[in-house]
Amino acid sequence: MVTVTKHGIILDKTKNIFENLGVLNPAIYQQGNTVHMLYRAAREGNFSSVGYCKLEGPLKIIERYNEPVFSPKESYELHGIEDPRIVKIEDTFYMTYAAFDGVNVFGAYATSKNLINWERGGVITPKFTFDEFAQLIEPTSEIISKDHFLFYNLFMHYRLKEVMEGEVYVWDKNLVFFPKKIKGKFALLHRFQPSIQLLYFKDSSELTPEFWEKYIKNLQRHIIMSPKYKHQNSHIGPGCPPIETEDGWLLIYHSAQYAPQGFVYHACAALLDLENPNKVLRRLRKPLFSPTEPWEKAGYVTNIVFPTGTALFGEELYIYYGTADISVAVASVNINDLLNELKNSKP
Repeated sequence: MVTVTKHGIILDKTKNIFENLGVLNPAIYQQGNTVHMLYRAAREGNFSSVGYCKLEGPLKIIERYNEPVFSPKESYELHGIEDPRIVKIEDTFYMTYAAFDGVNVFGAYATSKNLINWERGGVITPKFTFDEFAQLIEPTSEIISKDHFLFYNLFMHYRLKEVMEGEVYVWDKNLVFFPKKIKGKFALLHRFQPSIQLLYFKDSSELTPEFWEKYIKNLQRHIIMSPKYKHQNSHIGPGCPPIETEDGWLLIYHSAQYAPQGFVYHACAALLDLENPNKVLRRLRKPLFSPTEPWEKAGYVTNIVFPTGTALFGEELYIYYGTADISVAVASVNINDLLNELKNSKP
């Protein structure tokens, strides 16, 4: 198995009100030797915004803002802007995030030219109730879609209805753009649990309710990976923006394993075809890394490593991740060793 080095926590909460509960799940953008980190900052009561810091090299923080750079403003995000990811496509930065209104979570995005000033693009994921979602996918005989029907209608629906009042919508989160257009279209990973889907569009105005109704009716066509191994027995989801290599798109994603002590989140790896990312070439049969350290096993939530961004220095790939929903840590792996491990794994 490829060797992963854990460098420990590099960012922790402060006494600043906007981040006095925890800092986690950062978006990363690398410019040469500089790493820009836009992280989820949580305050008491679990309200989230986006903080900013800058690193020299992969590990040394040289600047950190005392105020958020992106805060809740719209009704769909009043309870939190969570788990950002960032890519630069042409001359524009795209930040995707989970918008939490206190009950429902939708996928939204914003754009910027400088990583500091952001313009909202709004919610781009569908707004269907659990019943509506189940009716859209129930008619298909595809076993993959049946898995989604069972997951939402028999598990999530009743669990959420027990604890929440009002209308509850299907959650679509973990939105991650590819860092370039593919065949002239934006390519976006997202997640209707328990699998990862891939969406293409030329403009966000295409993502109408009618578009999503057709998309969900044919959900099996858009699923690129479903849970497969023991450490994925609950669900999987997109993690870091895909990395373009000669061998394919390297995808670092997360998986959730249901265990007697609760969920355990792992970091995983897969390789997607360069021309057709819907095609998974390889995926590791075991986690790339798992919660093993005290700061990963105990925190606001236990047993979580949640990768959301990467930076490449020479051959060393640095993976930035949230630990136990309370701090940001870094692990690294030789990218060529990882690619070889993937290429030597079972197709």
